[in-house]
Amino acid sequence: MSPAAASSASEPLASGRLPALDALRAVGAAAVVGHHVGFHTGATANEQWGGWLARLDVGVAIFFVLSGFLLFRPWALSAATDRPRPGTGRYLWRRALRILPAYWLTVAVCLIVLPQNQPASAGDWLRHLTFTQIYERGQLRHGLSQTWSLATEVAFYLLLPLVAALAVGRTWRPVRTTLVAAGGVLLTAGWLAAMAAGWLDTGLHTTWLPAYGGWFGAGMALAAAHVALRTGTAPTVFRVLDDLAAAPIACWVAAVGLLAIATTPVAGPRDLAEPTVAELAVKLTLYLAIGVLILVPVAFGPPTRIRVALGTAPARWLGAVSYGLFLWHPLVLELIYLVDDRPLFTGGLLSTFALTMAGGLAYAAVSYYGIEQPIQLLGTQRRRRRPGTPVPGPSVPVVGTSR
Repeated sequence: MSPAAASSASEPLASGRLPALDALRAVGAAAVVGHHVGFHTGATANEQWGGWLARLDVGVAIFFVLSGFLLFRPWALSAATDRPRPGTGRYLWRRALRILPAYWLTVAVCLIVLPQNQPASAGDWLRHLTFTQIYERGQLRHGLSQTWSLATEVAFYLLLPLVAALAVGRTWRPVRTTLVAAGGVLLTAGWLAAMAAGWLDTGLHTTWLPAYGGWFGAGMALAAAHVALRTGTAPTVFRVLDDLAAAPIACWVAAVGLLAIATTPVAGPRDLAEPTVAELAVKLTLYLAIGVLILVPVAFGPPTRIRVALGTAPARWLGAVSYGLFLWHPLVLELIYLVDDRPLFTGGLLSTFALTMAGGLAYAAVSYYGIEQPIQLLGTQRRRRRPGTPVPGPSVPVVGTSR
């Protein structure tokens, strides 16, 4: 097939949604739930299989790689198709509508309801409402420990328009854009080097954005490669991604194998003890590879039965409410232990996981239908009705949302 024919045949895919990606958010959220339940029940201390539960925080890597892919892709697509670039104001407005309402409600409920957070200081409220809880030690409150990753991701959201403009440049050059996007790996490497030199604190600075630049950058690089492939502008070397995606089982088996390596001490301690810089580097590298291997078969290559299954209505619904599951499941877990008067590090793993998932999904559904979806629709309509604001015509659809 000639490049012109490839572009003509693939353009609908280039500018359309990839619904199977929605399900990956649910996979990441379920992994994070399993990680937290494993810690609360003490199951992560099990010598035989506890390491698998401890490393289910790999769900964060899935979130970050997916965020880089989904959010950078419109910039790459606009450059490849000579369309206007996404407006920074509109992008930030949509991100705020997606993230803030449900998050602020979660913060309010956790700080008011959970007795472990009483009395919540003005500083607690301010830090959590402004996503600055990760910039000082020991500021994450009960029911909100998972929000460190959201605070890190919000920093990425704010910087993305600038990074995207630098990566895309004035003309579409897919190789250049891919390499610049992948520069996040160098940012993380430099951050780790600063830790090794003693300039940064391994207990504090491991939650800041530069530590995860490689994960976001990998997603952005994959987005640039995906756009190049779907618009017929990709160099031959990029086609290896489509070839790799044609064997999804092999990709995911390889991801499981890498996760097995991560369960060993080479990736650091299983508990809250601080890892060495070398252990952190190994863990970040392994999780980066896992995130890529999970994403590639869903975003690239020909349609497969697995992709069709991930694009079904139930899978997409789980993806839609996954942000709420991520936000609310720690509160549900805390409430289970309070109501049952259960000491920490006790309780059945499977029963606690089932209760946490069921309660988390219930809260998530209420959050999605009662808060997230209505506010996004209302906010979008109000922005379009502003005087002097042109109603946008057919636009480049965003592949999905990162959360």
